[in-house]
Amino acid sequence: MAISSNSIASKSVRWSVLAFVLTCLAVAALAAAQAPKQAAPPPAPAGAAPPVESPPIGGAPAPDLGNIDQILEGEEDVLSGTGFTYDPGNRRDPFKSLLASPDRPEFRGPRPEGVPGLLIDEIDLTGVFRTSKGWVAQVVAANQKKSYLLRVGDQVYDGDVVSINKNEVVFKQIVQDPTALKPFREVVKSLNPS
Repeated sequence: MAISSNSIASKSVRWSVLAFVLTCLAVAALAAAQAPKQAAPPPAPAGAAPPVESPPIGGAPAPDLGNIDQILEGEEDVLSGTGFTYDPGNRRDPFKSLLASPDRPEFRGPRPEGVPGLLIDEIDLTGVFRTSKGWVAQVVAANQKKSYLLRVGDQVYDGDVVSINKNEVVFKQIVQDPTALKPFREVVKSLNPS
């Protein structure tokens, strides 16, 4: 009969945890047994409010042992393979399907009029002006004959304006690709594209 190393390791971890819990309980029982006994308070007269309990001697609260069972159950689930935890740490979660729809809303329906309806890929930068409130970019959409003025922070249909300087505008475009590491990309529109 072959015994797998996983079952031996699982049993040894369980015994270690059980030994730790029993040691904690024994220490708590020993501390309670060594605590000086207090005289019982005299019985309260009929109709009086119940006495208020004072904190234990030494000011230390009694240990809460109610969560130990939950901790042991969680460890057993992980060791048996029925539960898991994962911290993606700024990476794509490998447990999420690439075929599932993204968490962000997709762009559907008719686009609104004006600046909120402009797509970053359709925008051509025609001018940049300096005003008393900062830089303003003049843009024209490829499919429209109107020009629009954009300021830092303005929202367009698929992103927003991050910065404007004398020669270029930087957009943060939302990426609808579940395989991408970041949910956005920077798009730079220059006055003199080279």
